[in-house]
Amino acid sequence: MLDYEAEAAHYDRTRGGVPRADAAAEAVLRLVPPGARTLLDVACGTGIVTERLSRTGLRVYGADAAHAMLRTAAGRLPGRTVRADARRLPLPDASLDAVSAVWLLHLVSFAPEIVAEAARVLRPGGVLIATVDKDAGHDVGSDIDAILRPHRSAAVASDRADLITRHAALHGLDPAPGTHFTGHGQGSTPRDAVRKLRAGYFASWFDGATTSSDALAAALAALPDQDRPRDDPRYRLAAFVKRG
Repeated sequence: MLDYEAEAAHYDRTRGGVPRADAAAEAVLRLVPPGARTLLDVACGTGIVTERLSRTGLRVYGADAAHAMLRTAAGRLPGRTVRADARRLPLPDASLDAVSAVWLLHLVSFAPEIVAEAARVLRPGGVLIATVDKDAGHDVGSDIDAILRPHRSAAVASDRADLITRHAALHGLDPAPGTHFTGHGQGSTPRDAVRKLRAGYFASWFDGATTSSDALAAALAALPDQDRPRDDPRYRLAAFVKRG
């Protein structure tokens, strides 16, 4: 996994910035139930999405485990951020109307525990909103994907939609209609794909047992238009409503 303490300084700039954050926030808000008053954004990072969620009248809070991320988020949400593990939230049972977890579940091996904790803090009728199948959203059918696709790990993605739905059901969360949004500004170039490969950005799916990162980097470097961005990814947001 990436070092998110180190990533904080350039996270927004390298992840699509405001356009991507706007798209993510708008998509989350489409799934928040009418009448909801409170929302916790788990793994809020720099708070760039969280702050946009708070512009609607919702009382929005952010939680993150990385100090550096949280320092930035605290500037965007004064008095409404907390350092916390998503598996052990410092909140009482049935205290929130919504929990969002954007770009989190694909990174961890303990997604079931995060789902269980979200269910604990949600009131009946509350909703968990989370990105699922995140890595698959980056496969846009480009020439870059044609090179990378055969080397995706055979291991099951921790945020696979059917698995998250199963975990949710075990904790009283029923599936509800979801939505999609575009990761604006995240269309990869071959040159950037090489950089990300070497920096470990693809660790959640790259199967280093089948080929070396050097071999993949060489194939990517041979592609034409090294600095032309390919299509932006398209992310899937799933929603799960807590039973009454």
